[in-house]
Amino acid sequence: MIQRLDVTENAKQLIKELTLKHGDLMFYQAGGCCEGTQPQCFEKGAFFPRMNDALIGYAEGFEFWVDRDLFEYWKYSHFTLDVLDGFGPGGFSLESPLGKTFKVHYRLFTEEELQDLAPVQRNA
Repeated sequence: MIQRLDVTENAKQLIKELTLKHGDLMFYQAGGCCEGTQPQCFEKGAFFPRMNDALIGYAEGFEFWVDRDLFEYWKYSHFTLDVLDGFGPGGFSLESPLGKTFKVHYRLFTEEELQDLAPVQRNA
């Protein structure tokens, strides 16, 4: 099965650092509003996905949820979670105090990949 999410080495290192400080994590990528479409990192249980939001994969074992409307727009795209120096919009995400921000790079799936694409779970 073709996975919908990959994680860069830099993001893996930051996730490890955040896990040591905060314990289990979760990621959520909203479709706009306060944080734009920046992926947000929270302590597990500190944020609750909405009904029909999509669980597209796991970042180092932690759930990566996407807003239901954003997912409909990006459902034919592969997500790569990365990290950049600097602050993203707002600052609700756990990496913000470290002067870092998570970022997603997108690419369209090929026709071949679409044939063997991993399913998503929807929040009920």
